[in-house]
Amino acid sequence: MAPEMLVPALKTPHLPLVQQDAWLTPYEPVLRQRLQRLDDRLQEIQSEYGSLSKFATAHQQLGLNYDARRRGYWYREWAPAAEALFLIGDFNGWDREATPLQRQPDGVWEIFLADKQYKERLTHGSRYKVHVRSAHGAKDRLPATVRRAVQDEHSHDFAAQVWRPETPFAWTDQKFRVHNHVKEPLIYEAHVGMATEEGRVGTYREFADQILPRIQAGGYNCVQLMAVMEHPYYGSFGYHVANFFAVSSRFGTPEDLKYLINEAHKRHLAVLLDVVHSHAVKNEAEGLADFDGSGDQYFHEGPRGNHPGWDSKLFDYAKPEVQRFLLSNLRYWLEEFHFDGFRFDGITSMLYHHHGEGVAFSSYDQYFGPEADEDAILYLQLATTLVHELKKGALLIAEDMSGLPGLCRPISEGGIGFDYRLGMGIPDYWIKLLKHTRDENWNLHELWHTLTNRRAGEKTVAYAESHDQALVGDKTLAHWLLDKAIYEHMHKDDPDPITDRGVALHKLIRLLTLALGGEAYLNFIGNEFGHPEWVDFPREGNDWSYHFARRQWSLADNPDLKFQQLAAFDHAQLHLARKQHLLAHPAAHQLNIDTDNQVLVFERGSLLFVFNFHVSRSIPDYHFFVPHSGHYRILLSTDAPEFGGHNRVDTSLTYETFEEDGIDKLSLYVTSRTALVLMRVG
Repeated sequence: MAPEMLVPALKTPHLPLVQQDAWLTPYEPVLRQRLQRLDDRLQEIQSEYGSLSKFATAHQQLGLNYDARRRGYWYREWAPAAEALFLIGDFNGWDREATPLQRQPDGVWEIFLADKQYKERLTHGSRYKVHVRSAHGAKDRLPATVRRAVQDEHSHDFAAQVWRPETPFAWTDQKFRVHNHVKEPLIYEAHVGMATEEGRVGTYREFADQILPRIQAGGYNCVQLMAVMEHPYYGSFGYHVANFFAVSSRFGTPEDLKYLINEAHKRHLAVLLDVVHSHAVKNEAEGLADFDGSGDQYFHEGPRGNHPGWDSKLFDYAKPEVQRFLLSNLRYWLEEFHFDGFRFDGITSMLYHHHGEGVAFSSYDQYFGPEADEDAILYLQLATTLVHELKKGALLIAEDMSGLPGLCRPISEGGIGFDYRLGMGIPDYWIKLLKHTRDENWNLHELWHTLTNRRAGEKTVAYAESHDQALVGDKTLAHWLLDKAIYEHMHKDDPDPITDRGVALHKLIRLLTLALGGEAYLNFIGNEFGHPEWVDFPREGNDWSYHFARRQWSLADNPDLKFQQLAAFDHAQLHLARKQHLLAHPAAHQLNIDTDNQVLVFERGSLLFVFNFHVSRSIPDYHFFVPHSGHYRILLSTDAPEFGGHNRVDTSLTYETFEEDGIDKLSLYVTSRTALVLMRVG
């Protein structure tokens, strides 16, 4: 036997992800295969393009791009199955024969439009399309990487528009760094169009000038913008994207969006884009569907290319050209518009062939078996790698309801590379509780479990409600709690018991979600002050009304209304969380659950939280264990009068621990439907 055969083989150490969760041990081969596939793909990209970031430059070649050296526009389009392409527009009288493109060996068609011939015709604001002929007919299409699409107000037809203003936007945010201002993300989810009080579509500049100051003053440090990528139907909330590189023209120009982001950075607010790479609108007139006539250019062929629940098209993430298109899209938004990261929509739909439709995730087999879409997982690993490479400190949030292990762990550990996952079970739990369980029957053990049940080592964005709960057909928390009283009994001096209950629980639910639910926090625009109505965009069914597609800021600004008191509480809880770095601390430690009195006590970091959910019982001398002896002060009381409370607790007192049965305890006046936050001061 050769000497080297006598040396025992070194045992390969487990991936850090597996070391953290022993239940993943049987699936480590799958995790390693995913890492190996990523490494192989990165090596292929490196060999062909030089780097991943250079690979993500499709937008610099495809579409209409000005060549300053040659003095003219290049127009290129990837359409391998097409028989002929022609550029058409007002520059050539929309003549479908006048300006043919030439096919290159890689399936890219191109033409150069020299200034000598086109300078006076192809100008800033010119409209154009591409006429595509295939074996199945001919259609006028919008370029795949179009930067600006505008809609004719009479015909409602979208056309591409040349966008090359004489003076480029002057950024002044060079010193802004995400990690300097966003230690723990406090996210304000917003839709620009519905951010005005008037019944119309709001603009980027209005949002920058009128709404950003509110967000900053409210204590948030991140803005998450919805519906920025161009979409043909306003009522889709921006989730049926047609033009992935185009800033939605409903709200203004690309420079207007840059102004918004620049102003946000001046206010030390990071800006996240709600990016939709999980599917695309099926419209052919505006979108990518059947672009070259093949039926499966960007998307899967046949039924697999159609989402059964969303009535949309599904990308084929295995195709290098699709990978390049989507990765270039991420680079474009980061570099051209200075976005600070992304909230990836519909991750669950991407991760599995069944798209999560009607599936209850109850076994690890479901994450690593044949239903997992390995091509989509590879794309997401490429995407997180690219974003973190391009922008240090960029934030990546995944909307996933499946709970995939490792989704928010570094790729080097065996993960997918996201920074945070949305805690989607939390808002679902609150709505379910309010709909089906009487207040006196709330189960505090179940409540604690739901808000703390998350994967160790993977950061979660906690939220009591997002846009999903605000949509027509559902109700916001304020609406579930207050019902019609939200219209009739919100004067600050109105003693209505329904309103009193609703206001009290609105505060308790949000504070408990913030304190227990994760390492980041999210609120949907207006919900912080209990906005009285749902969201319903103009459509045929509501006679094209904007009444429910706006935000009534005047309610929050009115000192005579309880809406302002709710807004004041939201600001107070966020101020406390920021000052004490609450979300940077490990998960909360339970100290007491008293089901008889409906009292929950826990600590997180330096803060002590006492919640009394009892519908009527206030306890004058409530004793409970604390892990640290000393003196305590109340930093926040939901019962304070400025928050619409009854001022039953004296927040000026200092409370000293005492020994009872050999342990340190505090005694407090714990009033019904009240939460207190304390800190040891000595």
